[in-house]
Amino acid sequence: MSIFNSLGSNYNLQYVFQSLFSETNGQNLKLKEYLNNKYGGKTTLVYKGREALILALKSLDLPKESAVAINGFTCYAVYKAVHEAGLVPVCLDLNKENLDLNFSPETLEKSLIENANIKAVIVQNTFGYPCDIEKIIQICQKNNLALIEDLAHCLGTKYANGKEAGTVGDLTALSFSQDKVIDAVSGGALVIRNKKYSNLENVQLKTPKDQFKDRLYPSFTYKIRFLYSIGVGKILHYMLKNLDLLSKPMRKGLYAFYSLPDWYCNLVLYEFKKISAQLNHRKQIAKIYAQNLSKKILDKEITENIPASVNLRFPVFVKNRGELIRFLGKQKIYVSDIWYFDVAPECPNAVAISKIILNLPTHINVSRKDTFKIVNAVNLWIKLR
Repeated sequence: MSIFNSLGSNYNLQYVFQSLFSETNGQNLKLKEYLNNKYGGKTTLVYKGREALILALKSLDLPKESAVAINGFTCYAVYKAVHEAGLVPVCLDLNKENLDLNFSPETLEKSLIENANIKAVIVQNTFGYPCDIEKIIQICQKNNLALIEDLAHCLGTKYANGKEAGTVGDLTALSFSQDKVIDAVSGGALVIRNKKYSNLENVQLKTPKDQFKDRLYPSFTYKIRFLYSIGVGKILHYMLKNLDLLSKPMRKGLYAFYSLPDWYCNLVLYEFKKISAQLNHRKQIAKIYAQNLSKKILDKEITENIPASVNLRFPVFVKNRGELIRFLGKQKIYVSDIWYFDVAPECPNAVAISKIILNLPTHINVSRKDTFKIVNAVNLWIKLR
């Protein structure tokens, strides 16, 4: 099989059958109870993680045009969610001294001096690598700021204080969408941990229209990946994309609020049962990268945090990224899914990193043999340049 960074890469044949014949009775309540107990709050299930983030911000009931501090290096969905909640995103730049992918407490403090209108903070623990949560909590408490933990990248990440991501903030937003740690094709959840923000009783949830495509997505992508090396998969991929039969994680119009049907909830619960084995696999793959890739493209901040991270991706930092992506593609290694955009031109360090970062896969369908193939190909490219 060819190696992909995404395109249903979390799915194996067992998952394909689970998605096609998933149980659909009472799973919604079971998932709510599970998340209530895990994160210590009240859970609302939605169709996308971005919806959970908007609901989290709306539940704060902040004055109109209040500002929300977010990472300057982030997905457009986070930036857009703040706008959709009627608030103003304030992007915090990364440190120039190192390649830490999270904003620092010092940067947050400086931003509060410059912008007294900041009323909430979202931490995302980029790619699962933990931020300095203890100092951020202290700053939030000192300045009466609401703290939202966005677990789209970091479900299972451990902070330096030993606590798991999602168990320390006022609110926790989760995503169960494609290529996340818990991948149910679609899905999200908001857990309100601080009772003073529990005001979601009047939210009207619609029923998502894309359930049919979501149910078939694991089967379609499994066939594409399995048949890609002989050319059939490439043709199938082209046909399904052009017929609009492949479910897409980023679709216009998905900032309204949709419910999460039982089918997805069953897949989420199924994935939670396997999460320890999955996170251990990602950790072992990340260690192989860290120990064997050229030190020229590694960052100490990333490699030292592998034990605490969920290692959703393994970032390396290279100039001429497009050249490396094309070189790897010739080896049937496809890593061109660049999800981040320059949403924060006022953050020069984040913009600079966005142009040189490349994410290597750590998912369950990347074996140790595959990982060494990637390592050897990357190191060869560096040697040839």
